[in-house]
Amino acid sequence: MCGIFAYLNYLTEVDRQTIADILTNGLKRLEYRGYDSAGLAIDGDGDKEVLIYKQVGKVAALQKLIEEQKSINWQRTFTAHCGMAHTRWATHGQPSPTNSHPHRSDPKNEFTVVHNGIITNYRELKLVLEKKGYAFESETDTEAIAKLAKYIWDSQKGNKQLTFTDLVKGVVKELEGAFAMIFKSVHFPNEVVATRRGSPLLIGVKTPKKLKVDFVDVEFGGIAEEISGTVEGSSEPLNTLEVPQLRRSESRAFLSEDGVPQQIEYFLASDPSAVVEHTKTVLYLLDDDIAHIRDGELRIHRLRRDDGISSIRSIQTLEIELAEIMKGSFDHFMQKEIYEQPDSVVNTMRGRVNFDTHKVTLGGLKSYLPTIRRCRRIVFIACGTSYHSALATRAIFEELTEIPVSTELASDFLDRKTPIFRDDVCVFISQSGETADTILAMRYCLERGALCVGVTNTVGSSISRESHCGVHINAGPEIGVASTKAYTSQYIALVMIAIQLSEDRTSMTARRNEIIDGLHALPGHIKEVLAIDQELQRLAKDVLHKEKSLLIMGRGFQNATCLEGALKIKEVSYMHSEGILAGELKHGPLALVDENMPVILIMTRDSLYPKVRSALEQVTARKGQPIIICNKGDDAIGTENKTIRVPQTIDCLQGLLTIIPLQLLSYHLACLAGVDVDFPRNLAKSVTVE
Repeated sequence: MCGIFAYLNYLTEVDRQTIADILTNGLKRLEYRGYDSAGLAIDGDGDKEVLIYKQVGKVAALQKLIEEQKSINWQRTFTAHCGMAHTRWATHGQPSPTNSHPHRSDPKNEFTVVHNGIITNYRELKLVLEKKGYAFESETDTEAIAKLAKYIWDSQKGNKQLTFTDLVKGVVKELEGAFAMIFKSVHFPNEVVATRRGSPLLIGVKTPKKLKVDFVDVEFGGIAEEISGTVEGSSEPLNTLEVPQLRRSESRAFLSEDGVPQQIEYFLASDPSAVVEHTKTVLYLLDDDIAHIRDGELRIHRLRRDDGISSIRSIQTLEIELAEIMKGSFDHFMQKEIYEQPDSVVNTMRGRVNFDTHKVTLGGLKSYLPTIRRCRRIVFIACGTSYHSALATRAIFEELTEIPVSTELASDFLDRKTPIFRDDVCVFISQSGETADTILAMRYCLERGALCVGVTNTVGSSISRESHCGVHINAGPEIGVASTKAYTSQYIALVMIAIQLSEDRTSMTARRNEIIDGLHALPGHIKEVLAIDQELQRLAKDVLHKEKSLLIMGRGFQNATCLEGALKIKEVSYMHSEGILAGELKHGPLALVDENMPVILIMTRDSLYPKVRSALEQVTARKGQPIIICNKGDDAIGTENKTIRVPQTIDCLQGLLTIIPLQLLSYHLACLAGVDVDFPRNLAKSVTVE
């Protein structure tokens, strides 16, 4: 949700048009996160002039608005400049240019801010600031941040020692909630300050020469000194600013060999996909880090001293390639990602599964295996598609480990204040690793002493950093909002965890070997399913396209497939669809079935086949005409039924093959409906708010 991108150049000559292009292209790389408006801020021609352009709709609409500004000299060059841009997903106030970011402190644009997250105490701040004479023009929570920065500046005009970092610290100390923010000010030209708490933010660095060191020192402030007065009607100070007292020598990573600043460009973003085309050298900010870039140097401060956080920030190298976040020859990212699954499942298993010795080795769990095996129960906690991957593998976990397993939706888990104990193992599943509800649930479990395991697709994400141990699914970047390849990779990662946990149980050796053999054959089976895409396209066009509703039924290992397939169809094609456990038909859902209700029934050859057969008979007895997803060579299903045939594999992996036809059906239904497949309305890829 929301995307932040900023670009700073120092001793590098860049014209204004190029700066605007870099900013808008950065936003385009973040479009998949979901948004409804966009905006940017760049320097004007005057000493204290900032130009802000905002537009509702896609980034292309913002680009068109910029092209229409004929009075601006777009060819003017800057050797030092900072610009920032933002895509907004509305949380406070409807989509409008006024509510879009960047937000300003006043009509002169003295302070501008872009923000991802939600400030929970913005109403109180707004009330105080309005009493002090600051006028608000939008309905957003973010504007209170910009106005607060202006208030602190106005109250400290006589303090010549006030730095941009000090000012932002004063702002952040008053904020409650989650945020990633970038500040720009006419009072601190060519400087930018970035900070985060609960929302991701990274800094990309591009230099002509290789950086000398692979870390940046953190500078810790001294004892807080109250500088301003108190909030009206409150005994609490509105802001406390710190006098910096360096505790470590400064890292000289950004200086040349002779100790002077060098040509350098910085790219700040919510996501690595926005910076990878410029640089692969990045640094991830941690919660309560405050990064200050000035005169080509990056300094990182902490909001509070001695808080137990590492005193260095590692400079890392991104492993993703630009081609991975491009559509290539495909029409949509979702289509590309469905077709990437034969390769993505191999990448998830690569280096971890030895098919010759039938052994699974997950390095991220190795030292914690004895603890997990001794636990009282395993609790899977996730949202959306990630929750379905947990549901799909719960049965094989229980079978192989004989440890009780429960699955929890993160939001409900928090609402109930679920009891968690020190001998529990909690597994948190998230594609982005930044899902707000899942992160909050993880922190809840950490406080209660449970072992926390992260399963994510994003190295350096909050879940991967804060959990005790975990597994990266290595599915590669997923741009389409509707998750496809991440689901199958999460599924496989969880199956691999179950196999490794059960390695001390010789009674399960034959079962483990069967599953590993099934994993070996999986890429070929997926290719077989993808080969029937044209059949599925015809089915979508001829049978399902005109329908208003769809029921998907199955049981056992296929229950999660029904739920995930229904979710895919509703989120990308906007058709109402519902996943139903076939064993529950007589308890209500059967009332919906008649000759006009489209039904998809998943009926694969496993131990529950006779029971699903009974469900088929119940549906056909009510004149239903179900489309049956079944195994190739299953002659028991007559030609009178429409069928989608998939290869047969071991029961616990069959859901990996039955979900792909439903992914393709949802894609084709969305294309036939003429909607935006990759960016469904009202949805975001990375849900960073509760």
